[in-house]
Amino acid sequence: MPAGFPGATACAPYDGMLRRLIVEHKEHARYSLAEPLGRTLAVAVAEAIAPGRAVWLCPIPSAAATVRARGHEPLRRIAIVAARHLRADGYDVRLADALRLLRRPADQAGLSARERAVNLEGVFAVRSRWAETLTDQRVLLVDDVLTTGSTLTQAAGALETTGIAVFGAAVLAATRRRVVPGS
Repeated sequence: MPAGFPGATACAPYDGMLRRLIVEHKEHARYSLAEPLGRTLAVAVAEAIAPGRAVWLCPIPSAAATVRARGHEPLRRIAIVAARHLRADGYDVRLADALRLLRRPADQAGLSARERAVNLEGVFAVRSRWAETLTDQRVLLVDDVLTTGSTLTQAAGALETTGIAVFGAAVLAATRRRVVPGS
């Protein structure tokens, strides 16, 4: 598991079939894959939360230009499916689209952990309508792939600056830790 964000639960390594499914859904608009990916994310969420306690799932948002180019917001679609499955299993979960991007970060591919952190610094903000709703609530960040933890760290920081406590994160997959010069 990569260092950088404490308390992240991942379903599996980011390789093989899971990697192919995530990429197909995300980059090639294979909408039907939201169902199995959402069920998979629900497993990670269930491992991260205690039964019987209400939790808000907060997906990491994509840039508006990326959503337009892809024709959908893949992670949000997956999170909706995960929440539906969790509620059917008796979990009290709801979706909170609480984060927004202040600017579009550069592509993260090939960046070291340090470069990723700098790239994402100050990129997230809390949507004002969510600030009061989520204060004193349990919030779990959800994302598709955990690489260095920079995205989750920056997202949690944005929420926490408005008094919203993040108790952890659940992701579909995590990359295997690599030693990268400068990271």
